[in-house]
Amino acid sequence: MTEKKPVTPVEKKVVTEKKAEKATASVVEQKVVPEKRAEKAKVPAADSKAATEKKAVETKVTPIEKKPVVEKKVKQKVVKKPVSAEEKAVPKEKAPEKTAVETKATAAEKKPSAEQKVAKKVAELTVVPAKEEKVGKVAVPAINEKPLAEKKVESKVAKPPRKEWAANPMLTPIIEKVTVNMSVGQSGRPLEQAETILKQLTKQKPSKRKAKKTIREFGIRKGESIACLVTLRDEKAKEFLRKAFFAVDNKLSTYCFDRQGNFAFGIKEHINIPGTRYSPELGIHGMDVAVSLGRAGYRIKRRHRTKSKIGKDHLLTANEAILFIKDEFDVEIA
Repeated sequence: MTEKKPVTPVEKKVVTEKKAEKATASVVEQKVVPEKRAEKAKVPAADSKAATEKKAVETKVTPIEKKPVVEKKVKQKVVKKPVSAEEKAVPKEKAPEKTAVETKATAAEKKPSAEQKVAKKVAELTVVPAKEEKVGKVAVPAINEKPLAEKKVESKVAKPPRKEWAANPMLTPIIEKVTVNMSVGQSGRPLEQAETILKQLTKQKPSKRKAKKTIREFGIRKGESIACLVTLRDEKAKEFLRKAFFAVDNKLSTYCFDRQGNFAFGIKEHINIPGTRYSPELGIHGMDVAVSLGRAGYRIKRRHRTKSKIGKDHLLTANEAILFIKDEFDVEIA
């Protein structure tokens, strides 16, 4: 069992004082609570009075405020005159904006005095005229002019090359040379036969060509003469070309032409050329015909002194070469 401590007289006094304070606090709270409730009850009554006063004021004010609204509606019910189509088409001109000097002049007019007249004269002299706004006018088509649908814009077409050649002889193509080559592939009797055939056709002595490499499969040694060729110019070149085109039925392909306008074709049998006969001693041989075209002034790229390039505008093209061959020799190019 725990032993109880003896209570001193000082502690008894403290306990009694605390109990007395609690009793007084409870009494005070009992008085304060009904007072707070009474105040709360009074506040809504005051609020209700203020609300009733506001409603009364609103009821008095509303009929006065509604009058201008009715008047506005009446003003809007103004009958508008019908606008004609002509008036719609013509745009209205805006009034020119007043300048700062004009505003000063209007203010001076309101003051009736002797100074006003002087100010008016000065303002008239110094007033800058307002800029007139340009009104968009409706474009009216002329009587003689055709409508846009009928008008045709003429495209800038380049002149055909034939007309340019007639105007400027420096642009007309020229046959620089015709090279006829007969490659036999071996020296000896076949090469001699080819030389005699070329001499008969061109009436010019052919030159021999030697092999650059040795090819054992074909029996060709380096330095061995295996071909012969003839170079023709001027009238001889034109005469031979007419005969050569006849052997090909006057037909060429566009693949025969290169970018610079040069072209080449082959003849399978020399017998097809007009003016030749078959001889068993010579046999039948084929040949390659290469034609190089140019223009006046191409010499500058071949001369020994001061060589230079040809301008792009002066270079011959494949299309121009085709037109030239068609006109000169009546050849079909497909």
